[in-house]
Amino acid sequence: MPLILPNPTSLDRMSAPSESAPRFPTAVYAGRLRRAAELTAASGLDALLITPGPDLKYLVGSGAASFERLTCLVIPADGSAASVVVPTLELAGLGESAIGDLELAVHDWVDGVDPYAVVGSLLPTPGRTAVAEAMPALHVIPLTAALGAPPVLATSVLRELRMVKDRAEIEALRRAGAAIDRVHARMGEWLRPGRTEAEVAADIAAAIVEEGHTGAEFVIVGSGPHGADPHHEVSDRVVQAGDVVVVDIGGPVAPGYNSDSTRTYSIGEPAPDVAAKVAVLERAQRAAVEAVRPGVTAEAVDAAARDVLGAEGLAQVFVHRTGHGIGLSVHEEPYIVAGNRTELVEGMAFSIEPGIYFRGDWGARIEDIVVVTADGCEPMNTRPHGLTVL
Repeated sequence: MPLILPNPTSLDRMSAPSESAPRFPTAVYAGRLRRAAELTAASGLDALLITPGPDLKYLVGSGAASFERLTCLVIPADGSAASVVVPTLELAGLGESAIGDLELAVHDWVDGVDPYAVVGSLLPTPGRTAVAEAMPALHVIPLTAALGAPPVLATSVLRELRMVKDRAEIEALRRAGAAIDRVHARMGEWLRPGRTEAEVAADIAAAIVEEGHTGAEFVIVGSGPHGADPHHEVSDRVVQAGDVVVVDIGGPVAPGYNSDSTRTYSIGEPAPDVAAKVAVLERAQRAAVEAVRPGVTAEAVDAAARDVLGAEGLAQVFVHRTGHGIGLSVHEEPYIVAGNRTELVEGMAFSIEPGIYFRGDWGARIEDIVVVTADGCEPMNTRPHGLTVL
C-alpha cells in the first residue's frame, strides 16, 4: 500500500503559548537544533529521532506527553530543516512550544495512517538513525521495521547537548535554587515534635509551590532511624524530640529546570557525637565544592568528599555517589562518582551531596547544586550547611 504523507501543517491550528507554560526565546531552540544536527553528523549518524520527554523539551520547548500514538521530532544530520510528526488530535499539545516560531514542518496524522512510515519517509535511505533513551519500546520496535534496521541510542549526542548549560538554563537553575532555599528557611514552621513525616511533607510540598516552583517533584522527610535510609520518602512516623531529620526537597521552576537541596535538622540540641559527625560531613561537602573547577574530573570531586569522611572513620557509612547532574531532569549527566573520568567544563551543573547513614539510628546529608565557572563553581544554594537546631 503506498504511503500517504500528511501535508505539513501550520501551527496556526494549534493553541497559542500560554503564560502558565513559558519557554526560552526561540533563538535558544534554533541554536540547540543546529548543534544537535552538527553533533549527529559528527557521530556518523544520519538523523536523530526524539519523542516526548526532557530531550524534546530541551530541543523545542515542548512539554508534550508520550502516548500510544507517535509524536516524533525528526532532525536530519545534513543540516536540512527538522520536522515533527504528530497525531492530529494532539496538535494542541505542541502549541506552547517553539515549533511554530521555528517554522518547522508539522506532519500530522490520523488513525489509520502509519506514522512510522511517515517518519521513515523523512529520513535518508539507507541511513543510521539514533533515538533518545526515553523513547518507549512501543515506538522503537515499529520504527525499526519502518527504517529497515535497528536504530542506535543517541546518548552521545544528547549527553553533549544537555550536560553543559547555557546562560538561560543557568539563570533558571539560580531561580530554582533560591526558591528551594526559601522553603528550607521556613522549616521551623512545620518540623516539630508530635507531627508525622507525612504531615510535615504535605506542608513542605505546598510551600515549594508557594515559593515559586510549578510543582513539588519530591519531598523526603527522614526522621530518626528513617534518616539512615537515603531513599526514604515519608511515613506516618511521628517526629520526636531529639530526632535528627533529613529533609531533601526539590521541584521545577519554569521552564522546567529543577531544584534539589538537602539539609539536616535536629529537633532540640543534638547529642555531642551526632554534632561532631555532622561537622565532619559539613567539611566533606565543603571540600568537594572547593574541588570543583574546569579540568578536574568528576571522580576527583567525589574523592574530595570521600577522603575527608574516610580520614574520620566514616567512609563505610557514605553509601552513594557524591552527586548527579541536574537540569530538565532531576538526575542527568554528569554523575559525580568514582570511575567517572569526565572532565568538568564551565556550565556543567550538578549536586554535591555526601551523606552519612547509621542504620537503625540516624542519618545526615548536605546537598547543594553547583554550576562550574571559569575558575571554580557557583553554588545555587546558600542556606547554612551545618546541623540546624529547631
